[in-house]
Amino acid sequence: MPVFDYAFTVAAPLAAVAEFHRDTSALKILTPPPTIVQLHAIEPLGEGSVSTFTLWVGPLPLRWKAVHRNVSDRGFTDVQAVGPAAKWEHTHTFVPLTPETTQIREHIEYEHKPGPWGLVTRVLFSRPSLWFMFGYRAWITRRRLARRH
Repeated sequence: MPVFDYAFTVAAPLAAVAEFHRDTSALKILTPPPTIVQLHAIEPLGEGSVSTFTLWVGPLPLRWKAVHRNVSDRGFTDVQAVGPAAKWEHTHTFVPLTPETTQIREHIEYEHKPGPWGLVTRVLFSRPSLWFMFGYRAWITRRRLARRH
């Protein structure tokens, strides 16, 4: 089973990082272009909350339903209940380093489906694609949190 880990530091307190991730529009903000996010139903982040959305990669729609678990001020896990991968569990962990600095750790465990969808996810969730996606997320998170302080 593939695993992807990424970590970055932001100049923001733990509470600000947690608040930023609780924002129901965070997925749209954190998704790099040219992918377009179409939100269908997004519940406020909480234990068992559900988000349904479509990621448009060009003309290709990736329909997704995520369920959140282990939700706390120090992070959460979103688990794909319906989507393009056979498995997708993404854990966001927020670690306070100082009162004004927080490390964000991303850990993803995923598996590909067989057949055409497996080919699609092998390209979209390849290691280079994930590095690009999370590099973008680090950049935009730092920018957005810098505006709040």
